[in-house]
Amino acid sequence: MERSSSIPESNAELGTADDGAGHGFAAEDNEEERKNFFKIIASFKYYRHSSVTELKRKECFLQSLPQSHQSMLQNYQEHLRNLRRCIDGNAQVIKQIIQDANCLFQNADHNIEPDLQPSESLKIRYQDFQKVQITLKQIYRDWSEQGKLERDQCYRPIIEEITQFFDPAKYDLSKVKILVPGAGLGRLIYELACQGFYCEGNEFSLFMLIASNFVLNRCIIEKQCTIYPWVHQFVNNLSRKHQLEPVCFPDVSPTKFPPKGTMNMVAGDFLQVYQEQDYWECIATCFFIDCANNIIEFIELIKKILKPGGIWVNLGPLLYHFSDVPHEGSIEPCFDDLMEIIRSLGFIVLKSETDFVTTYSQNPNSMQQSHYNSIYLVCQKPIN
Repeated sequence: MERSSSIPESNAELGTADDGAGHGFAAEDNEEERKNFFKIIASFKYYRHSSVTELKRKECFLQSLPQSHQSMLQNYQEHLRNLRRCIDGNAQVIKQIIQDANCLFQNADHNIEPDLQPSESLKIRYQDFQKVQITLKQIYRDWSEQGKLERDQCYRPIIEEITQFFDPAKYDLSKVKILVPGAGLGRLIYELACQGFYCEGNEFSLFMLIASNFVLNRCIIEKQCTIYPWVHQFVNNLSRKHQLEPVCFPDVSPTKFPPKGTMNMVAGDFLQVYQEQDYWECIATCFFIDCANNIIEFIELIKKILKPGGIWVNLGPLLYHFSDVPHEGSIEPCFDDLMEIIRSLGFIVLKSETDFVTTYSQNPNSMQQSHYNSIYLVCQKPIN
């Protein structure tokens, strides 16, 4: 399914895909797409209901314990009540996030009562509710002060590489076109546009598109909203307060401080949207290439749409998201095999580094800390 998203207030524009360059496209108003849109909106709207239901399950189990055990868990009982207040806070922010989500979908009418049970026709899965929770963590990662360490790990090497390659003394940065597939909530495209580049983000997930639309267009001041991203993490907590930790966002308002360059966000499947050969000066991928069923398709397309002499900058692990998904095909080349594939497709490898330590939506207070020893690549499409 192909959809479009515009971000006009953030100095971002969206055209149509008629020119074949992947600069956006009109939404296909068909039943399947409408159902998918409604399901995602419902997942957001039922966030509070699903979260409180989980809390009630814990409360019921607590009440089934011997009274002597309950007396030792009075702090825990109070903690569950505090969690409910945090969930209510998240729900209020989510209500704002989806308030104008219909701008992402042609003629959408998502007037679903927020506190009703999900209808069977929507077929909302537990995984959809989890994606709402993931979206909250992504806001922490991309648009909070606390997420700066993660952003510096992942985005700073990419930004520095690109600004070094496209020296402002030699290039008119406004004419250097950069594509960021898997743009998520848009922080990397914002930072690149702030450098003066023409930067376009591509994102398939409507969860991400709906949230990014809110941050990029509706957050008019810094720290406009407060969320509790760790409220659903019930394990590996040293202190009750860590699960209740508030996070304010955004740390910078894209509407108050618009980038000096151009910033676009385009929705849809990367493999379907972008087809024009020799179009982009640079493609930046961060935690993206392992999202493919067939990673070779991604790399082939990157090679096709890059201009001769253009560069592809990549940072991230090889998690291979479809490797353990039932009924999904997937290939999982190791790093050595991946480098052979990249070279066989004709790329010139300018940099190839491993052990770039990166984290992803990591709770800094958790007893469980995990990181990736990511790969960092800079590859150039030959001029001839």
